[in-house]
Amino acid sequence: MVADTANTAAKPAPPRRARRGLLAFAVLGLLAVLALLWVSRPNRAAALILDRAGAALGLEISAAGVSEYRLRGTPMLLVREVIVREPGAATPLLSAKRIQLSLPWSTLRSRGDQLTVERIELDAPLLDLPAMQHWLASRPPSPQTRIPTLTDGLRIVDGRIVNHDWRIENIQAELPALYPDRPVRARLRGRYLDAPMAIPFDLAVALSRPAPAAGLGANGRIAIEQSGWRLPATVALSGPLRIGDDELTIVPALLGAAASYESGDTRLPFALGLHGPLKFDEAVWSLEPVALALRARGDAGNPIPSLDATGALALGRRLVLQLDGQLAQWPQAWPALPTPLDDASAPLPFELRYVGRPDLSETIGLRLSRGQTQADSEFRVPAVLAWIDAGERGAPLPPLRAKLRTPKLEISGATLEAVEIELGDEDLP
Repeated sequence: MVADTANTAAKPAPPRRARRGLLAFAVLGLLAVLALLWVSRPNRAAALILDRAGAALGLEISAAGVSEYRLRGTPMLLVREVIVREPGAATPLLSAKRIQLSLPWSTLRSRGDQLTVERIELDAPLLDLPAMQHWLASRPPSPQTRIPTLTDGLRIVDGRIVNHDWRIENIQAELPALYPDRPVRARLRGRYLDAPMAIPFDLAVALSRPAPAAGLGANGRIAIEQSGWRLPATVALSGPLRIGDDELTIVPALLGAAASYESGDTRLPFALGLHGPLKFDEAVWSLEPVALALRARGDAGNPIPSLDATGALALGRRLVLQLDGQLAQWPQAWPALPTPLDDASAPLPFELRYVGRPDLSETIGLRLSRGQTQADSEFRVPAVLAWIDAGERGAPLPPLRAKLRTPKLEISGATLEAVEIELGDEDLP
């Protein structure tokens, strides 16, 4: 009995190593089940990723649509119905129907130290510029802006940017690749709107480097449009670009355009060259000081003058022109000038002032001078063009207000001295 008892006490208990193995196997099994559940529910994975990204940026990022991700090959995350906002803000700074992000494992393993992304795609993104600026102002200052690498580029479809008084709609963008130390090339299409003005554009853009300050080159087609008229143009723009918090400057800018003024059946082609510091701020494009060269194209009946001038130019909801220069010759289609202003052997000095609607439909002030002879006039381009089109059927005198001062004037063989002549148009304000 004692021996049996001793033998029973001598039987070993289950080895501790075996128990640990069973426990590890159970844990692995549980993790496998959880992993299967995780993979089968990508929305949860996406929500966790967006939550961590938002916490790092001080933002709330959510995706209400169906999400997808891929881990084989190059990891990919696709989220739909994305909303990005500052905590507590009523207006999102960014929303999008779809965002797809593909980035290599090396970027994931570096935990942000390496900013290499394969490709980014955005469908119908909406950027609220004031909300974005408010968030940027709340961020701690960064000693250096880091430029990511996009090995397979960026694509934007049907994007929008909204500001307080202007917006850009139907943005289509293609960026083949982006590297911090290489030139950038992109294709941009869209429509700038600042009612009642619209500017559709389709441009090829190149930057010397991806930075807020870089050399810019752009060419393509734009059009300035308002009710009843449009100004389509093929343009080329170049110069040093600098993007600030709420303004854009190109100093100096060189702009060339082959354009045409179109209204109804009227087509008036011309070429335009501009040089000076270009600034975009408060929904206004301005060049001051500006050097301007304008050349009429087409037949001699084109009423657009050929001229060279300097001064200031601004375009927004209003057009501002302050130009001093010389007319190569007085357009044949315009009302004839009195002697000695009609001398075609030399350029005709002029001063032009205009503040009004961008279609030049409001009153223009024009001063012509040659020697001691000076003519000041005020007129409206649509009324003068209608008078020209009427020909002999119209009024004998053009629709303008003018004052001519000259020390001597010859009329039908008679010489008049110290002459001052005034013409008045009661319809002009």
